[in-house]
Amino acid sequence: MSLEDYADKAVKIALDSGSQYCDVRAELVQTSGFVIENGEVENSVLSNDSGLGIRVLVNGAWGFYSVSMPHSRDDIKQNIVNTVKTARYYSENKKQKTHLAEVRSFTDNVNFKIKSEPNIEEMVKIGLESDKIIHDKKRIIKSSVSIHHDKFHKYFVNSEGSKITQDFDDVMANLSATSHYSGLTQSVSTTEGGRGGLEMITGKNDILVASREISEKADALLDAKTVKEEKATVVMNPDFVALLSHEILGHPSEADRVLGKEMAWAGGAWWAGKLGTKIGSSELNVIDDPTIPSSLGWYKYDDEGVPATKKVLVEDGILSNHMQSRETASIFDTVPNSSMRATGYSFMPLVRMACTCIAPGNWNPDEMIKDVKNGFLICNMKIPSIDMMRYNWSISCQYAQKIENGELGELLRDVIVMGNSPEFFDSIDARGKDFTVRPIGNCGKGDPMQIMRMGNGGPHIRGKSTVKSVST
Repeated sequence: MSLEDYADKAVKIALDSGSQYCDVRAELVQTSGFVIENGEVENSVLSNDSGLGIRVLVNGAWGFYSVSMPHSRDDIKQNIVNTVKTARYYSENKKQKTHLAEVRSFTDNVNFKIKSEPNIEEMVKIGLESDKIIHDKKRIIKSSVSIHHDKFHKYFVNSEGSKITQDFDDVMANLSATSHYSGLTQSVSTTEGGRGGLEMITGKNDILVASREISEKADALLDAKTVKEEKATVVMNPDFVALLSHEILGHPSEADRVLGKEMAWAGGAWWAGKLGTKIGSSELNVIDDPTIPSSLGWYKYDDEGVPATKKVLVEDGILSNHMQSRETASIFDTVPNSSMRATGYSFMPLVRMACTCIAPGNWNPDEMIKDVKNGFLICNMKIPSIDMMRYNWSISCQYAQKIENGELGELLRDVIVMGNSPEFFDSIDARGKDFTVRPIGNCGKGDPMQIMRMGNGGPHIRGKSTVKSVST
């Protein structure tokens, strides 16, 4: 039998065993990739993984069972029966019963087209050329290039009649350049790629161009200056805004976090209970959109079979919506909005970002800088540090530049940007006309931990934050 056949039978077994609701995700993932360090292929990956993730709802309590590569109906039957029994037992002492908001059922077959079929030979060729370019600068002491291609086949079926197939490819490249001179070491990195074929790293996001950029910047940072702590006007570029959007806008917009369901291991959201209230300036507009082509958060249906929709999370500074599952939508008395995803079949779906971004405005980025008497241009994401409620935050950038009287000045290294969310949101006074989505490949959430891919981004934005250099 095919995985789809097993999935269909699993739904029937669950219902016959007393489950009121069941959904099954049948998935096949084929992965190929490698890591190159200093011109040598250090390791390569070639793998296939397939299986079923089976979710049952019994008397208001969830049960979950996953199996890798089932071989017969009997392989799964007894385990599904036991999962239903366990959920029923758990429900007896569960005070707050789980309810699901109603949704339509769908039958669909979705194939995300690619322009250029990835192959390992071409990927290695590109990777070696990227590594060579990184070493063009004499003070580069280490390079790393990793490229991976994942091919996904996902089938979703539930007891309400949905049967949805989605096929797509992800191609990603992680590049880093490390420089060293006279006791100082600097590192610059970037991630390129998205949902698509080889064109994700050879087209507008050509990693050969990116390799040269990170090499030149890592070399230049050896001669850059540091900056003393100062609260000033900051203009943040889209790459930095991507991580900012992810950490202090995306995560606290996940309804399960707002409800405190992650408090024990991941924290909550400072704006819980503030829907409909002002949380920033009128320039703050935030979306989450799984319909943006080529983003790592691009899909037609989420892992509950809910059609992908663009969500407006913050509108003109007003907190207007959260990302919702069927379960959380029932609690908030709203509609599910295609926000449930799992890393793979072996995990329960969670409320996750798809592509959370600050929406573009009407400023030319150059004019945003010219309007600044004293401040900083903050460039490219590095490392975040965020408190449990997503209120206080600090995010390091890969480099910055001083702005004086509307002109870009000296290059700055080891810079960290700090603030608290409501104060920073209220300080935003300009958004650029530009808009860029960046690939995020390593967002962790849940217990057990799930690592998820998504997009984040936005335009250049301007606000006020504390800026300083830290020792490395």
